[in-house]
Parts: sequence; structure tokens; C-alpha cells
Amino acid sequence: MKEILNHLFEHKTFTREQSRGILKDIALGKFNNSQMAAFMTAYCMRSITVQELEGFRDAMLELCLPVDLGGGEFIDLCGTGGDGKDTFNISTLASFVVAGAGYKVAKHGNYGVSSGCGSSNVMEHLGYTFTNDADALKRSAEKANICFLHAPLFHPAMKTVAPIRRELGVKTFFNMLGPLANPAKPKNQMVGVFNLELARIYAYLYQKSGVKYTILNALDGYDEISLTCDFKTFSSEGERVTSVESLGFEKLKEDQIAGGHTVAESADIFMKVLNDEATSAQTSVVLSNAAMAIKTIKPESSFADCFYEAEESLMSKKALTSFKTLLAN
Repeated sequence: MKEILNHLFEHKTFTREQSRGILKDIALGKFNNSQMAAFMTAYCMRSITVQELEGFRDAMLELCLPVDLGGGEFIDLCGTGGDGKDTFNISTLASFVVAGAGYKVAKHGNYGVSSGCGSSNVMEHLGYTFTNDADALKRSAEKANICFLHAPLFHPAMKTVAPIRRELGVKTFFNMLGPLANPAKPKNQMVGVFNLELARIYAYLYQKSGVKYTILNALDGYDEISLTCDFKTFSSEGERVTSVESLGFEKLKEDQIAGGHTVAESADIFMKVLNDEATSAQTSVVLSNAAMAIKTIKPESSFADCFYEAEESLMSKKALTSFKTLLAN
């Protein structure tokens, strides 16, 4: 590890193969906690390169427990987190809206590290039991149109770094890997990232992947469509800046989409959205992200048409039914 840290201190980058090896050694427990904390901290003091992200991703997928959901065109809605914004669980809610609209979702989630309440925190609080049993996940996908992949069950080698990430409490390069390491390898991906530099790196990787993708970044730093400002998207159709006004909304204030201070408060917001009892700001943000996910699956559709599908899913309680079915399965 001393050589690796000195490499970082000298502002040098790693090759794809070096990065793959470093992550495998971390995951397999070849370094102590102090060394791993030092690496994670020093590494995040500079920007990640395409080669490094590829190498880290390669290692994550090699070490993960793969899951076969039986084919079908799944989508994952997953943000990197680490934007420091502490919003409510927008992408998880949007996942249920997309499922309610009739599309298959393989939601990759985890406990919050840099935020108070990650997708796994809220799902666990609301009564979902995590599983990595392929048959159970297939049943969920068939009955509810969604299955929830709790990352620690599929990335067992990552248990060595989980307590260190929690203690650090800030974003690390592991935030950047979450969307790339979905063990179901869905054919569609909507990824929110916390800055434009990372968005461009992701776009480069996804261009080579054969996956239909939309990468988005709100220009004031959210890793989702926040409706607080314009946002940029990267997809096979190229780069595009979209204004809030062009979607038919007025800009929101940050406090209108803030999450709860506790998991219980976040879960309360979650259920209010699904029951169509949330504020118009909360509902609009969820529907906008769900619409962009639907548009990722069928890029030939207009955003307005996709938004209508998302709205119908939420208002008809199909999204809520999808959630209840997942919990009951």
C-alpha cells in the first residue's frame, strides 16, 4: 500500500489493470483499515480517470455474485450519491413508478453513506427483506415488475470497506461504482452523477457497453433531475441541456425536495409520494425522473409522452401496487 499511496501523492494515475488489482486486494482484505482509509481519502483528492473507473468496475463485477433474472429488458435507476444534497429517495420512488407503468426494473441499492437515508435504509424500514435468491428475485420481477438488489448481498467482498466508508461519511470512489456494478447487468441504465466531469467519463464507458443509457447531472450538483435548475443529459442521442421551464415547471427551491432527518421521516415522505399525498414539488421531481427512465428504454418517445405514462402509474396507484406486491412476495 505504501507504493500505491506514494503513487497517488506524486499525482500519478493508474492503468486499468492496476486499478483492477488494487480493488481486488482491498476487497480480499490484503490491507488494514488505516491503509484503506488513507487510500480512499487520498484518491478522492483528485479526479478519477476512464481507465481507473474501468478497472475498478472490472474488479467489482468479477467479485460479485451474479444474478440471472431470466432475460427481459430491465432498467436500473441509480445515482452515484455523494452530491451532499440529502434529498428524499427520488430514484427509488421513480423506480416504482416505472415498474407501475409496466417496465421491468432491477434496482441496485445500498445503505446511505454520505446521505442519511439510502434506498436500502428506507426499503428495510418499510418492511422489505433483502435477498440474493435468484428465484425470489425473478418472482418479484414477474409479479411486481421490480426486484431490489441490496448491494452488500451481491458484493460480499465489499464488507471489508463498508465500516470504513460509514466512519468516513463522505463520498469515495465506491459511490462512482454503484451504478456500474449492478449484478443483473440490465440492458437499460439511468445514472445520476454529481458532476459533469464524471458524467463525461460515464458516457465514454457506456458508449462502449451496448447498454441503452441516460446519464444526468443537474447543473447545481444534484445527481438527478432536481427541478431546482437546468440539467444536462448524455445518451446515445448526444449531450443536451434541458431547462426546467421547457418541461413545463417553475424552478423549485432546494428545501422543497429535502429528505427527512431520520429514516422514519424519509419513509414517511416515501409513502406519501406513493399514496399521492405528497407536495406537488416532491411528486413532480419523482415523475420527471421516472419519465426520463422510460425515455431511456424507448428513446423515440417524447419526454411529454413518457411523463404522461409515469403520471398515470402514480395517480392510478399502480406504482403503489408494485411496491406492495414487492413487499408481499
